[in-house]
Amino acid sequence: MRCLNGGWTYSWQGSGVEDLASQYNTIYEAFCNTFGTKNVILEQGVTYREHGQYYEENEPQIGRAVAAARRADVIVACIGENSYCETPGNLTDLWLSENQRNLVKELAKTGKPIILVLNEGRPRLITDIEPLAKAVINILLPGNYGGDALANLITGDACFSAKMPYTYPREINSLANYDYKVSEEVGTMTGAYNYDAKVSLLWPFGYGLSYTTFEYSDLTVDNIAFTPDDVLTVSVKVTNTGSVKGKESVLLYSSDLVASTVPDNKRLRDFTKIELNPGETKTVTFTLKAKDLAFVDQDENWRLEEGEFRLKAGNLTKMITCLKTAVWSAP
Repeated sequence: MRCLNGGWTYSWQGSGVEDLASQYNTIYEAFCNTFGTKNVILEQGVTYREHGQYYEENEPQIGRAVAAARRADVIVACIGENSYCETPGNLTDLWLSENQRNLVKELAKTGKPIILVLNEGRPRLITDIEPLAKAVINILLPGNYGGDALANLITGDACFSAKMPYTYPREINSLANYDYKVSEEVGTMTGAYNYDAKVSLLWPFGYGLSYTTFEYSDLTVDNIAFTPDDVLTVSVKVTNTGSVKGKESVLLYSSDLVASTVPDNKRLRDFTKIELNPGETKTVTFTLKAKDLAFVDQDENWRLEEGEFRLKAGNLTKMITCLKTAVWSAP
């Protein structure tokens, strides 16, 4: 239970949370309530040591977990971090523990479909086990009702609608923000060696799947040639093209194509979440101040330069043009 809450909740490092949150369901208890106790097999395989460093694990019981998994139709492999915070929770290795990754690898050998549930306060590397899963659910630190919410989502009583709130790294050296500079990713250059520079991510910021699908259409801007004092109205239609009701987070990005300071590859300008029935279409409208497209220059002033910008929503883009440059002091 304490891993659902993390540190700085009931206690500093999460110790004793089981006693303080006993009225709430663990993931196992929530699954038993939803699917029936006789239909749920619990075998942990890898457990954290109650007393010691937050990352220390007990002797793994992977063989017992695999034997139990052979009797199941579907494996829900819940892996992640123990409770931690502040300096005691500092990392020296981004990989999730070897024991937990070995557990998933051995479970995969049963041939049973695996749903990988990540219960962690920060992204840990799982590149070697992610391909083994039929689905991956990142529950982060969901709190007291996280187990119940997970059970509702897996049964389909609720529909997934979350988006990744950060970029999830694929490799140990691929820690990139979503708004990385365009110069950090370039194509092949001439020379004796391959100078490709690609940002390698497992899941990008804003990524997330659902039980339904959404289609974007008719991205429009009321003023494609604007001045720094203008306010732009951006609209896009979103249609639920699947068979169940679902929610979609509509994200509006902007990209400054050329600037005196190397621009970000994209910046999130606005977002909203809408709910759509199957076949339903809604028009989402954003109000965007032209000044919001500015960046902080080398003199620490806000600067909006004339030139082209690209707006993006879903898989659609729209080009707009700033007609003149403006500079103003930051407040």
